[in-house]
Amino acid sequence: MPVVAGKVEQKDMPIYLDGLGTVQAFNTVTVHSRVDGALVQINFLEGQDVKTGDLLAVVDPKPYQAAFDQAKAQAALDDVTLKRQADLRARNVIAAQDYDTAVANAEKSKAAAEAAQVNLDYCSIKSPIDGRVGVRLVDVGNIVHAADQNGIVVITQLHPISVVFTLPEQNLQSVLTAGGASGGLKVSALDRGNTTTLDEGALAVVDNEIDQTTGTIKLKATFPNADLKLWPGKFVNARLILTTRKDAIVIPSSVVQRGPQGTYAYVIKPDKTAEMRPIKVGQTEANLTMVEDGLKPGEDVVVDGQYKLQPGARVEMTSPQQQTQAKPTGSANPSASAGKRKRPTKS
Repeated sequence: MPVVAGKVEQKDMPIYLDGLGTVQAFNTVTVHSRVDGALVQINFLEGQDVKTGDLLAVVDPKPYQAAFDQAKAQAALDDVTLKRQADLRARNVIAAQDYDTAVANAEKSKAAAEAAQVNLDYCSIKSPIDGRVGVRLVDVGNIVHAADQNGIVVITQLHPISVVFTLPEQNLQSVLTAGGASGGLKVSALDRGNTTTLDEGALAVVDNEIDQTTGTIKLKATFPNADLKLWPGKFVNARLILTTRKDAIVIPSSVVQRGPQGTYAYVIKPDKTAEMRPIKVGQTEANLTMVEDGLKPGEDVVVDGQYKLQPGARVEMTSPQQQTQAKPTGSANPSASAGKRKRPTKS
């Protein structure tokens, strides 16, 4: 029986757990006005990256400037009065109660001036974080209030970014044994097809309780997201790498067969006969499967052609490369064959 053969090899094999995850912004802030008034300036473009302290918008400062000037003038007047009362008190011209009243008035005026200064500063709305602004929620000319439910804009921090994913609760002990979030476990974010790695990060948080309704544990990983391949709200496959098995025994995944008694593989013995051998398989990575028991490095196994084999059958081995290079046989020179045709004879 012709079969495609391969070798049992030894390679380093990652041991990982897969879970479905959702990308979340590292920080999300809805920017609100902290004072009431007319919005007179918008200083950002939608989708723009901003830094902490960048001016985003301005609320009409005129009424707050007037209130501050008035409070500052009153504070100056009360300060002068306090100095005069202090001089009179030193000469016992006024009662102690009058002096104490002057002190209280001066402190009250100073506090009022500071409060007016704070409100004036709040007229300039600045970014509290580094991030990217979204769609503008309020246009210039609208009246905004500190109590508004909707803000002016939402800022999301994309560098770094987080992925929240879940694993079955039976995997929790394996994660904790490997070090959990404190062990710096690597996490890969893959696309929905599990074929393309979007970014590499590290486990940051293992949640402090198991969700009893789903029997899962929630984990969070942090990614640098330098190329912005991860976007808030995106669904990804998160792959948590627990450890790497050194010199693991691996075979092509197509070698593994399943039957009523479990998994098995056809091994080609030195006398070129096929042996059906039970195996115990572990992790599968791409087209390689790790074998826990049943095979030894260097043994020949059947990669393709198992369907026509029986235990003890003699086989003719072909490598995968030879199978790819094989071409169907046919006439080497069709024109030559045509030339050998007999010409019709004249009668």
